[in-house]
Amino acid sequence: MQLGENVSVAILGLVDHKFRSFLTILGIIFGTASVIAMLAIGEGAKKQAIAKYQDLGVSNIIVRDKDLTDGELEQMRLKFSKGLSLDDAKAIRNIIPGVISVAPQAEAKLDAKVADRSSKSTVIGITPDILNILNYSTEKGEFINSDHYERQLKVCVLGATVSKELFGYENPVSKSVKLGDQWFEVIGLMETKALFTETVGELASRDLNNDVYIPLSTLIKRIPKENPLESDIKQLTVHLKNSKDLIETSVVIRNIINRHHFNNEDFSIIVPYELMKQEERESRIYNILLASIAAISLIVGGIGIMNIMLASILERTREIGIRRAVGGKKSDILGQFITEAVVLSISGGIIGVFLGIFLSLGITWTTEINTSITLYSVVIAFGFSVLIGITFGYLPAKRAANLKPIESIRHE
Repeated sequence: MQLGENVSVAILGLVDHKFRSFLTILGIIFGTASVIAMLAIGEGAKKQAIAKYQDLGVSNIIVRDKDLTDGELEQMRLKFSKGLSLDDAKAIRNIIPGVISVAPQAEAKLDAKVADRSSKSTVIGITPDILNILNYSTEKGEFINSDHYERQLKVCVLGATVSKELFGYENPVSKSVKLGDQWFEVIGLMETKALFTETVGELASRDLNNDVYIPLSTLIKRIPKENPLESDIKQLTVHLKNSKDLIETSVVIRNIINRHHFNNEDFSIIVPYELMKQEERESRIYNILLASIAAISLIVGGIGIMNIMLASILERTREIGIRRAVGGKKSDILGQFITEAVVLSISGGIIGVFLGIFLSLGITWTTEINTSITLYSVVIAFGFSVLIGITFGYLPAKRAANLKPIESIRHE
């Protein structure tokens, strides 16, 4: 029997037993859909996590001043460490080859107010170099430039959340915002940024959308520190020419700052590139775990195919015997039943692919979970469903091919 004839007979058998065939492939349908949906959730989470590190810059090294209690700060100052400073930035820039730029920033927790509206925000004092280092861009208006910095102007750029809380959906550019007890002109609005999680150490639970950016020179001059013992600078972002040198350079940076701080560990070093690679590895394991759980449904579906085919063989024993008696070979019978199993699994796989895509899109539309459907997830899910059909269809097919013609014809 030729392949085309096998397929025709298989399809005819499915059509003759529509309800039974549908119940048989339900496991394949849900298994395929589950694999696609699970991988889409995993891929979406991976892209979202990686985006956070890309915002920090994959060729950057971040040096953060540690959050210390008043008592710990006093101990550090008694040990001659003044914390992170512009001198540290200057030393890193002058000593380490391959450093393109160093962007210092200071921070202050202040209430941003407009009329009767207020928002708890983090005011970030930055230099214009930050745009050349980080993946920051404005949605409206402009960012802090050299003129703002050199003239110590009272201008600011709002994060997305701060802007929404203060101005709703109005354009905040050219309006005024009170930061603490001083008024600043809004010159720009930042694009929405991803949140940081506990994996980013000192940047834990950081929401960039609550940030307000002003010139560093303005913050140092006009906004006093809550505690005089606090460091002048909260963070140094070091931008390198070559990301291959990140680990070695981070060691050199640690040595430089240790020397400046008299070996007081009052800072931490974060390498976003390494964190991103770690996130990718963890996401890969996460995806494999999710897909493996979903694949169990496919295996259950394959068992269903095998059970139905075994029952079908009992029903068609006389038919098999007649075909063997009129010259049918074992290979013909084997091919026929394997084809039926494959047709079942392919049919279930195709329906499952569309259902999986629909489920993934539905999850994104109805929840805050981002999903990302990839070609490889569709190929894996569909290919696995076909493999399941062949694997679980082989045993019943082999059993049918081994039936003796005489006994099969006499079967009641």
